[in-house]
Amino acid sequence: MINFLKYLYLSPRFFYTLTLLALLFLISHWMPNLYGIVWLLVLGLGVLLLIEISMLYSGKGLKGERILPEKFSNSDDNEVYIQLKNSYPFKISVVIIDELPVQFQKRDFFRKKEIPAKDKTTLPYLVRPVDRGEYVFGNLNCYATSIIGLARKRYTFNHEQLVKVYPSFIQMKKYDFLAIDNRLSHIGLKKIRRIGHTMEFEQIKEYVVGDDVRTVNWKATAKHAQLMVNQFQDEKMQPIYSVIDTSRVMKMPFNGLKLVDYAINSALAFSNIALKKNDKVGLVDFSNKIGNFLPAQAKKTYLNTILDTLYNIDTKFLDSDFGQLQSLVKRQITHRSLLLLYTNFEHISALHRQLPYLLAIAKKHVLVVIFFENTELKRLSEQESTSIPDIFDQTIAQQFQFDKKIIVRELQQRGIQTLLTAPEDLTVNTINKYLEIKAKGLL
Repeated sequence: MINFLKYLYLSPRFFYTLTLLALLFLISHWMPNLYGIVWLLVLGLGVLLLIEISMLYSGKGLKGERILPEKFSNSDDNEVYIQLKNSYPFKISVVIIDELPVQFQKRDFFRKKEIPAKDKTTLPYLVRPVDRGEYVFGNLNCYATSIIGLARKRYTFNHEQLVKVYPSFIQMKKYDFLAIDNRLSHIGLKKIRRIGHTMEFEQIKEYVVGDDVRTVNWKATAKHAQLMVNQFQDEKMQPIYSVIDTSRVMKMPFNGLKLVDYAINSALAFSNIALKKNDKVGLVDFSNKIGNFLPAQAKKTYLNTILDTLYNIDTKFLDSDFGQLQSLVKRQITHRSLLLLYTNFEHISALHRQLPYLLAIAKKHVLVVIFFENTELKRLSEQESTSIPDIFDQTIAQQFQFDKKIIVRELQQRGIQTLLTAPEDLTVNTINKYLEIKAKGLL
């Protein structure tokens, strides 16, 4: 009996009908002939309620399942499916209330679906996580009712399901697919003309019309008694590191996503592209001390190691120590490498504190300092001012934007590559910068 009552609920239609009958009883005080009719209606309501309860508790009833992917992609729309099977011999209406993970802060998930007799249906919905980590789904609650609609029977499925949210592998696959399909320009990636010659020797071959006469190999020509030329290929297996600052400056959120997560998503997508181009990729993260260090490798399976490492990276409420980073680079990265440093400088004084370490790194390596435009300040500076306080706020915002441009100019004057980008454009702009450096042969 307790289990019977535990899963039985009265629907809003029942209470609306009950309210109407109460009003009719009130009216019957002035219309006595109505009193007996109202009691008949009450009896009919009770009979219908008993009929529906017996219908809902007969047979196998409703089967349901929440189908989750193996992992979620951070900052992307991820699909979740709810499969329902109606084993009743009549059509039912199902109210679905799914208990989403606490990270989504959503307590009003509500769907309604009608399922014909002996039929099944699939209900998809999207979730967009903005933090990496473990997400726990609670119960999948389904409330079934018949065409009468006075009572509902509750079914509970998938009591607990855990999904891990990884860096944006959906974004990575998107750029990977477009690269293979030669449609990178559709998403903002540039086709950059290669300047001059690459220096990696491939072979000596016979001269054919169209070969560059500057590559003639005179010793081989004399030996074979015919014109021979050196053939070069694109330089490969060059070490490239994504260096991620995880200090407090990277905790600032834009569109619900922290700067460090933008950097992590970009590092993953970029590493995949670099591996496709046969370069070595590595990873460093640091704040007040060095976190993870993955030496550069060119194995395709290395991307899984990078993905697992990025999953565990998080920001700390501490200042970054660029001195420790410079020491690590000097000690561990012995070959000339491309270092993509994801950080953020909001003021010129912040740059000056770290500039000696950046210059020391840039002496032996190609250093690209990547930092972020404050899109909120940009939006504020472009708004129309209607009052003195608005003008004051707008002036401050413009000053901060100007400081960013000064930082770019000062780094470039000292021979350090820079990239100032909006957070949402980070991945595209980073890949463009990589292609530009490779095309110019700077590495």
